[in-house]
Amino acid sequence: MKKPNILLIIIDQLRFDTLGFMGDKVVKTPHIDTLAGEGVIFNKAYSACPSCIPARATIFTGLSPKNHKRIGYMDGVAWEYKNTLPEELAKQGYYTQCVGKMHVSPLRNSLGFHNVELHDGYLHYYRKETTPSYENQKLADDYYYWLKNELGIEADTTDTGIDCNSWVARPWIYDEKYHPTNWVSTRSIDFLRRRDRDKPFFLMASYVRPHPPFDAPSYYFDLYKDKELPKRPIGDWVDQDIIKNIPLDVISQISPNDEELIRQAKIGYYACITHLDHQIGRLLQELKERQLYDDTLIIFTSDHGELLMDHNLFRKSLPYEGSAHIPFVISGGYNVLKCVKNSVCNSLVELRDILPTLIDYVDGDIPQNIDGKSLLPLVEDPTKDVREYLHGEHSYADKSNHFIVTKKDKYIWYYKTGEEQYFYIENDPMEERNLINDENCKERIEQLKKYLIEELKGREENFTDGKTLNTIKQEKYLLS
Repeated sequence: MKKPNILLIIIDQLRFDTLGFMGDKVVKTPHIDTLAGEGVIFNKAYSACPSCIPARATIFTGLSPKNHKRIGYMDGVAWEYKNTLPEELAKQGYYTQCVGKMHVSPLRNSLGFHNVELHDGYLHYYRKETTPSYENQKLADDYYYWLKNELGIEADTTDTGIDCNSWVARPWIYDEKYHPTNWVSTRSIDFLRRRDRDKPFFLMASYVRPHPPFDAPSYYFDLYKDKELPKRPIGDWVDQDIIKNIPLDVISQISPNDEELIRQAKIGYYACITHLDHQIGRLLQELKERQLYDDTLIIFTSDHGELLMDHNLFRKSLPYEGSAHIPFVISGGYNVLKCVKNSVCNSLVELRDILPTLIDYVDGDIPQNIDGKSLLPLVEDPTKDVREYLHGEHSYADKSNHFIVTKKDKYIWYYKTGEEQYFYIENDPMEERNLINDENCKERIEQLKKYLIEELKGREENFTDGKTLNTIKQEKYLLS
């Protein structure tokens, strides 16, 4: 009997709360909401190292950041791992295909996939004039190569005038079919046409948007341009003078000090999400037309979130909810998922859990060296838990951090400055009140610090002596 197919939908920089099924009343995501309603929604999913490269290392290896050795963002460091998700599924007889973002090194490292149709989004590292042609995105990235073949040698996503990390927003300037979001769905659909029908498939459809640039087609901008947008949270711990005193920088990690620019950025972000939703709808419809949907297990998630001006912050890498809290759904057709539809699980889950979950699902042997947990028991009984707390970290200059998050609260330690924060997120979901100096929380804070000290014991950075946390002025990175 042929094993079920697997579709892993990975989104780049999608916040947990900008989806209808997660309670958002503004952003419209009908296709993703339908997918979520047919499966199990994991409300407490996190990215332990919330930026593109370390998050993908976690997905592909099932390892925590300290064990896959990428505790921050760094291009050009070779990926060499004993076990990877596509390799493990290939051992079980799967044909493995990736369409879209990989963000590995070297650029065309297949990481065990049988085939990769690559689009990483704009990567500065692979755009340098000195980059060898076989590594330069304009030739080595399949989407960019296709775009130039279609529209001419000068065509590029940068023609909108927006940087790939910018909060500037404007509509896509070419026909919609040339947008990278459409391209990922189109090429994924083409894979379904030409697949080997004697083998089950593992398809990873990896979309770059809503990661900047915020450049959805104009139709999607029009959906939100006249809407009242939600007020952004500003915590009692935020230094309001920061945005007033720093020079304007379109790729800053700090919000612009201009409410109209902030509004434009949010409209652009929401537009990218609904555009994405419609293109995911295309892919799901194709599965149904080809009579594959009922036999396909689907995981939908994001590598990390987007701060989107919360607390005057933009982009990711920080441990706040907008950055680290992600959507996570296990869904699929009638024949592959035996669960209570539209059920909700509040267990803490993380990207490292994808590999063991999928290997467990296909009755493979889960590698012994990984840190993730199979989520299949939670699919069967969403009241169960797989962990009491989650440790996360990110090297990020003076904002380098560690955090411990539970279902109810979060402790943050900035290890270069010694700054600490504590949020009771059950009652304060957007972290507007820092309770680090609240005497009523002292005992609980000490407990979370003990968890962190235990996680950091033996680390080469000398974060702790086993009793206290040590501020690290000169950080010794692993492979940040």
